[in-house]
Amino acid sequence: MKATILKWELGGVVVIFLSGSVLHFVFDWAREWPPAALIAAVNESVWEHLKLAFWPGLIYGLIEFLFLKAKTKNFWVAKTCGLFTMPVIIAAVFYGYTALTGSHILWLDIALFGLAVVAGQVISFALMVGEPFGPKIRIAAGLVLVLMIVAFSLFSYLPPRWPLFQDSSTGQYGILK
Repeated sequence: MKATILKWELGGVVVIFLSGSVLHFVFDWAREWPPAALIAAVNESVWEHLKLAFWPGLIYGLIEFLFLKAKTKNFWVAKTCGLFTMPVIIAAVFYGYTALTGSHILWLDIALFGLAVVAGQVISFALMVGEPFGPKIRIAAGLVLVLMIVAFSLFSYLPPRWPLFQDSSTGQYGILK
């Protein structure tokens, strides 16, 4: 059982990394079609880069669930924790290293994205193979997952005027031009 789950989680690292990398360009490829903003990065803000891990991770998780639901009792708690970990690591490390260096470094941003995906999948694996969680934890994880889906669905269209949502190259927010 653990070997099967591990294979899925490691496969997820590759799928999420590659899918997220492609999603960085989809909005432009779609000629800035507003519905594409739901899952694709619309600008160079940190927020838009967080979506590149979240949506592929969630979609992969939905597919993975079809194959693993009978093998784990913690699936959605584990996936929620992994999906929450990825953007937290990206934002924390990005703001930390740019505070020290004064600017971002592209190769480091890409490596950071990969590191965050690996960390999220490792956490997901560890929780999936662990002891079952009680109903309060499962409910809390469900609420967190719903909140993340709502936030990642809305904030490209209606972003708060906070630095996290500001395009570093244009100063704009969301899909507004």
